[in-house]
Amino acid sequence: MPYQQETIKPYYDGEKASQVEKMFNNIAPTYDRLNHRLSWDIDRGWRSKAISLLVPHSPKTILDIATGTGDFAILAAQMLKPERIVGADISEGMMDIGREKVKAAGLAGTVTFDKEDCLNLSYGNETFDAVTAAFGIRNFADLDRGLQEMCRVLKKGGHLSIVELTTPPRFPMKQLFHVYSHTVLPVYGRLVSRDSSAYSYLTKTIEAFPQGERMTKILTKAGFSEATFKRLTFGICTMYFATK
Repeated sequence: MPYQQETIKPYYDGEKASQVEKMFNNIAPTYDRLNHRLSWDIDRGWRSKAISLLVPHSPKTILDIATGTGDFAILAAQMLKPERIVGADISEGMMDIGREKVKAAGLAGTVTFDKEDCLNLSYGNETFDAVTAAFGIRNFADLDRGLQEMCRVLKKGGHLSIVELTTPPRFPMKQLFHVYSHTVLPVYGRLVSRDSSAYSYLTKTIEAFPQGERMTKILTKAGFSEATFKRLTFGICTMYFATK
């Protein structure tokens, strides 16, 4: 089935960017705690696996798209030892927490943060050796444009590593995940974050996001020469790896 951008409907589609930014700023103080608890801390392992794909390539400059509070950027700095990692995000509230975490980890000389529109990056063509993204690109209002921007700022021969939440494809995990994501996740998220919408949008973006083979086709359409994927934890999460 061919990919059609209009099938991707993020929860905030049609809202102003300022409203999206406000939502993430609101949940920033509880974001890390909620993510780890709601995934039973498995998200830490998912990030590690995605970063390990870049180890053989030893990237020196890395752009972490939709960096949030910087977990992926910090772990990448620790595992890959690059010269520079830039975390880009729309939410200053999230990145402010990331900046404190970077200082605490002693990585202030390596990891920095920029407020960026990830659909219209300010960086020049072929700036980075690698581009990464963890649990963020499903929120793009225009997935094609976002991936094209990631490809544009990546050097020729550079690599893209993505880890994203997905819907398990098989019984019984598919049914169990449906129940969990429609009941436990939004209710607990709402109680802890005190934001009535923030964790309701999550389930909708996961279900709407293209997965597996569809996503690899979208990556090649965006300009990447090779794209592969691997499902993790029964398909709750999927890694995508692409080369420019």
